[in-house]
Amino acid sequence: MRYSYKFSDAIHLLAYLVVYHDGDRSSKAIANSIEANPSAVRKLMADLRQAGLLVTQAGRAQPTLAKAAKTITLLDIYRALQMDHDLLHVDPATNLQCPVGGAIQPVLGGFYQEIQVAAYKRMQEITLADVVQQIKQYNQAK
Repeated sequence: MRYSYKFSDAIHLLAYLVVYHDGDRSSKAIANSIEANPSAVRKLMADLRQAGLLVTQAGRAQPTLAKAAKTITLLDIYRALQMDHDLLHVDPATNLQCPVGGAIQPVLGGFYQEIQVAAYKRMQEITLADVVQQIKQYNQAK
């Protein structure tokens, strides 16, 4: 099974910009922190810019947040990446003739929908500022 780290990397990128607001904010420096390719970072930046979360200028390695970190939620970031798939997935290849296999898809589908709604609600409550605060606390405790 393959996982996408796009959401995590986008949060990382934005948090990096807050923490290093006066430092090197080039895609190369950010990519070094994420341990990703600078071109992948630039693609994330394009998505975040298009969503109105990031301001960039061609030829200048000084991206900035388009609005205050306390107003950017994890849900804003998630939606900026156009991640329009469900968080959880029911196996579509079950034996429909089996009492369990025939019922598991609609049953889990209902539960998974409830979980997704709750996850989106919680993502709406957590801001980029909350993430940065936790990063700073984590580093101070080390």
